[in-house]
Amino acid sequence: MLAYTSSENILRILYSYNPWWREGYFPQDLSKPVKRVVYHQAFELLMHPTIRRYVILSGARRVGKTTILYQMIETLLKNQVNPKKILYISFDHPLFKLSSFDQIINLYETTINEEKEAYIFLDEIQYASDWDRWLKVYYDTKPNWRIIATGSASPALIEGTKESGVGRWTVISVPTLSFYEFCEILGVPERPSNLPNLNLNEISNLNDSQLNELMFLLMPLQKYFNKYLTIGGFPEFVFSEDQFLVQRMLREDVVDKVIKRDIPSLFNVRNLAVLEKVFLYLCFNSANVISISTISKEIGDVSTVTVENYIHLLENANLIYKSLPIELGGKKVLKAKPKIYVSDPALRNAVLMIDNILLDSKELGITVETAVFKHIYNFYLQTNARIGYFRKASDNQKEIDVVVDFLHSKSLIEVKFREDTTLSENDAIVEMSQKEKNIDSAILVTKRPEDYGKVKVSAKVPIVKIPAYVFLYLFGRR
Repeated sequence: MLAYTSSENILRILYSYNPWWREGYFPQDLSKPVKRVVYHQAFELLMHPTIRRYVILSGARRVGKTTILYQMIETLLKNQVNPKKILYISFDHPLFKLSSFDQIINLYETTINEEKEAYIFLDEIQYASDWDRWLKVYYDTKPNWRIIATGSASPALIEGTKESGVGRWTVISVPTLSFYEFCEILGVPERPSNLPNLNLNEISNLNDSQLNELMFLLMPLQKYFNKYLTIGGFPEFVFSEDQFLVQRMLREDVVDKVIKRDIPSLFNVRNLAVLEKVFLYLCFNSANVISISTISKEIGDVSTVTVENYIHLLENANLIYKSLPIELGGKKVLKAKPKIYVSDPALRNAVLMIDNILLDSKELGITVETAVFKHIYNFYLQTNARIGYFRKASDNQKEIDVVVDFLHSKSLIEVKFREDTTLSENDAIVEMSQKEKNIDSAILVTKRPEDYGKVKVSAKVPIVKIPAYVFLYLFGRR
């Protein structure tokens, strides 16, 4: 054993990571009052009385995964759990990267907590060697342990869960903040307390007076929307007024560290320059359908297999979302070319150094469409719905931005973040609302707060206009 991975050194770091062992309570400087949607999902699963599961939180850097762990630890301490039964480890610490997983856990068992029950919180678990094998061992041999882990690079987590993790642990995705969560953390005083929970179908079926009431309830929130679009969904920047500093930190702490450190250290990436070029290309073309062969030519004759592999890594490293085509009305769709969205609009703006998207209508449109996709994707993540897009192979390649494909029906969402949102009978969303049998809702996301209500076109399903800030607030609550 290396001298610096001695038991004394490991214990010293463990004590600094777990101040409640000495103090008996959770440090106030680490406490965050607002609990996100994911906190409730994960804590419920971790503490479930009958279903035994370890939980792994996967999400981009700086998205708030560690905060969720701290909030759970604070809750356990408030519920009178013995502080010594709670262990927090960050495998991002250089010493823990050199120590073996079982060495650290054994030390905890023999010197801190000899009881059978334990609550173990493992941060950045992908840096621990053989983590999946050890979790399997603990699951099978320690029936009174509850374990929750986090990881920024989900390919490692997903691969690890495929074999040893089946039936033992569940990976829960932690997205960047929704507009609803952004307002919660900001402490917006005008947040309505009696807002109904609505899905796409229920919004479509609201009558005029119900729509008016909903708009009236949410109208005060519109003034916070531009800040959300500019700053993005990273929790620590919610209160920041310095957009340039936020962008620099996103480039350095989220993008650069993932591309130059996380992915190379966990996967066999031979050419970092190519990986960077692929991500830059995707940033420029966010919200567009992409062609792998076009990318491979444009970034310098790189093989299509390499480009596909790198896109897969970027998706699993939580930097991008992929949207695939969905067929409507028997219409043939284009070959399965993906549409790519950067995982948070602020990341894209930071990489491309767009300093004021509010003055650029084209960039603003891309930002809002990205936010709409992210919200819908995460709202329906726990269901069997597929989230994709529709584009006709012929007829000028008409497109519907987002299609939610449920088991027996589909919902259509078109983003028109501009002054004029007039629809003609030729628009794809109108055409499909008239012809397609199993459409249960169609929504047009608009820019102006007063631009809402049913669109005056003949369609089997009413097309309902909803302002973007209202739409994102409603679909950020799950």
